[in-house]
Amino acid sequence: MGVCDAIEQYAPAGKPSAMNPPHLPKVAGIDSTVPPPAHTVPPAPQDRSAPTLLIQDRLAGWVSDLTTLQELTERLARTVTLDEALHELLRAGAALVGARRGLLALEPADRLGPDTTIGLGLTRADLGHIETVPRDATAFGRLLDAPPAPPAPPAPPAAQTERVEPAELVEPTEPTELVEADLLADSGLDPRHREVAVRLGYAASYALPLSTETAGRIGAAVWLYDEPAEPDERRRHLIGLYVRQAAEHLARLVELERARRTEATLREELLPSRLPRVAGVRLAARHRTCARGGGDWFDALPLPEAALGLAVGSVTGSGPSAVAAMGRLRASLRAYAVMEGEDPVAVLSDLELLLRLTEPARSATALFAYCEPAQRKIILAGAGHSPPLVIGERRTEFVETSLSAPLGMLACWEAPSVEFRTEPGETVLLYTDGLLHRTGDPMDRAFARLHAAAASAPKSVRDDPDALADHILRTVLPDGLDQAASDEDVVLLAARFE
Repeated sequence: MGVCDAIEQYAPAGKPSAMNPPHLPKVAGIDSTVPPPAHTVPPAPQDRSAPTLLIQDRLAGWVSDLTTLQELTERLARTVTLDEALHELLRAGAALVGARRGLLALEPADRLGPDTTIGLGLTRADLGHIETVPRDATAFGRLLDAPPAPPAPPAPPAAQTERVEPAELVEPTEPTELVEADLLADSGLDPRHREVAVRLGYAASYALPLSTETAGRIGAAVWLYDEPAEPDERRRHLIGLYVRQAAEHLARLVELERARRTEATLREELLPSRLPRVAGVRLAARHRTCARGGGDWFDALPLPEAALGLAVGSVTGSGPSAVAAMGRLRASLRAYAVMEGEDPVAVLSDLELLLRLTEPARSATALFAYCEPAQRKIILAGAGHSPPLVIGERRTEFVETSLSAPLGMLACWEAPSVEFRTEPGETVLLYTDGLLHRTGDPMDRAFARLHAAAASAPKSVRDDPDALADHILRTVLPDGLDQAASDEDVVLLAARFE
């Protein structure tokens, strides 16, 4: 079996003949996953062809190493999330250096995050023990806290080139690797580090910084050996080449993760941070965003005379522009609802006029309901939106609403409103189309799935709007579809009338 097959499975194979341990001739009793290059011809006695055989053997080793690095780098390049890339780097690095366990600390030098620590063959409790060791006593701590290397001085012109004496050379202060071949034999080892090493059963470590020219230092990786040992020169060369490419990939994913977090924070700030408390009604909301950031939104706001306004909607498009448009649309609807909320048609008409004048290239769906909790009376109007679902002990049915186009699709939008009343203990569920689209079913089947999920809710679930919202999400979108990456946002807004 070739070296590529062995490393692809991340499983020990062969005998550790390439290690240079100070005491024991193996690493933690495990076999090397990067065996010495295989001979291309059967062994033969020394003769005049020995130099040729030596060259062939060396070339075969180089080809094997390059193939291994190519396959591992391709596996890393296929990772699309930062967490996947960190785990892949740690596993591949362990195979290259012949270790069984390790940890990776991600701490970008600009202190903008994200910061995380992951382990390979280490539980969260094990990582917790390692974090109790003083930072300057750990390999990753020394790498992360080391001052950066000074920039190289510019080369003098060719005509003025002079021989530089060794004493004039500037040594970088940033370490390129840290080798601790026998931790327990080190008399200067921190007592707490010694205690943790004995407890977790590792006796040696090999650490490398993760850095790029543009992003600087972003983290450090440490691989742990069960017995005193260290990787030989060939292994160090391979892992150095691999980590150099991996750091570039990680730096790009770090920037992507920052952009996603910024967008998610902006989106959450544009939505209600908490739902209002209104006598006679209990509210619950769920929001699942798509991978690129969509424009689905919800709102619940107290209105004069103890009334309550409920709204859900969706703006076309995705990404930051859709999120910003969603925020503007929601803020505008709140203002119109305060002024003329008892007339939902007027609220949506004003919103349509604003959208057509300010963003003529964009359309949106919306549903606004004016609720009087004391009478359990609801007046609603919708613009291209799915009908609400009434869920109770004696009925589970969709509200009959008139068909209408989305906002911004016609020269002038208008549709009649619908008025209905709920029974005590019934819940009105408002939702966006993303809940139906994420099922992957045709719309008629998706509506049937939603109806069945609501009808199958036990009484204890129907009595709690939070539990009901969770039940519907799990039933309509099973197997984690509500959390999986998707092109559709999902919004649920449940209002239970007492």
